[in-house]
Amino acid sequence: MVWRDDLFELIQYDPATEQQRRIPLLIFPPWINKFYILDLQPENSMIRWLSSQGFTVFVCSWVNPDVDKAGYGFDDYLRKGVYRAVEKALEQSKAEHINTVGYCIGGTLMGAALAHMAEHKDDRVAANTFFAAQHDFAEAGDLLLFTDDPWLNALAPQMDAAGGVRPGAAMAETFNALRANDLIWSFFVSNYLLGKDPPAFDLLFWNADQTRMPKTLHMDYLRSMYGKNALSKGEFEIGGIRADLSKVRIPLYFQASREDHIAPMNSVYRSARAFPNADVTLTLAGSGHIAGVVNPPSASKYQHWINPALPATLAEWQAGAEEHPGSWWNHWAEWLHARSGDWIPARDPKTGPLKPLEPAPGAYVKVRS
Repeated sequence: MVWRDDLFELIQYDPATEQQRRIPLLIFPPWINKFYILDLQPENSMIRWLSSQGFTVFVCSWVNPDVDKAGYGFDDYLRKGVYRAVEKALEQSKAEHINTVGYCIGGTLMGAALAHMAEHKDDRVAANTFFAAQHDFAEAGDLLLFTDDPWLNALAPQMDAAGGVRPGAAMAETFNALRANDLIWSFFVSNYLLGKDPPAFDLLFWNADQTRMPKTLHMDYLRSMYGKNALSKGEFEIGGIRADLSKVRIPLYFQASREDHIAPMNSVYRSARAFPNADVTLTLAGSGHIAGVVNPPSASKYQHWINPALPATLAEWQAGAEEHPGSWWNHWAEWLHARSGDWIPARDPKTGPLKPLEPAPGAYVKVRS
């Protein structure tokens, strides 16, 4: 970990190859969850795999916000988060450009940030990847049930009573309710009725390790994105402008998952088409919001579909898509290599301008809600 301030820690991983691509990679995970879903254990770590492909990998590890961050909103996460992380990763890597990844709500923020950068002729981000990220919320799925006015009007005083944050346990209950058979009732039957101990499972541990949400940010996200679909309409205000996704012209890679209940594939497809002037590549993976993303090639699980076209509807895209067995990671890596510059000697985090503060995963990820 090479940088820490009040909103995030910046982690740079040791190289796994003698040479790395000149343009580094910076990952913005969702702040609803913790980043280590991408680095659970060696056999399924995306971060380890990316390092083995020759990329310099940085990760933004968001703070688990407490009541002192109740007033933080999208502007704070833009300037104190995205912009500062880009600045520090470029300083540390001594690069002029960087490639970025936005996962889930981190991708929603990154889409708005790219529009903000385009408005200000900021070209530091060369290419961006979205994992299960939404920008057009017209078909955002079951979570729309939790974003109508009566529900939001009831939520606000609950967050006030908690000091201006939404407790992590409340976030977990909402997401688990979307897959009650898998995440609630199966464990109720096995553990409570049958007396069986729950299995030791890394993904379930991570799923239960929830974070808090600042009231200002969370309410704006629910009202502006789910309620008004403001970002795709060019009506979302961030950093003093209205974010216009049509001004984004860099290469974009969208990953969607077929069984995703958080960011439904049709919603992600609409989001890909919300950037009409960008060079967009979209891949559809098997499985859901997590397993569809975290699916290493070595596992030989699921499948993915590729179609270089981006027709009007997902159904048309699927009709012309080619199915491939296994993980989509190799397809993405080819896309990323082509946009990551030439090969240079591998970067050692210990020799960069920002001196290491402590080993990964840093301190913020260890704070429990």
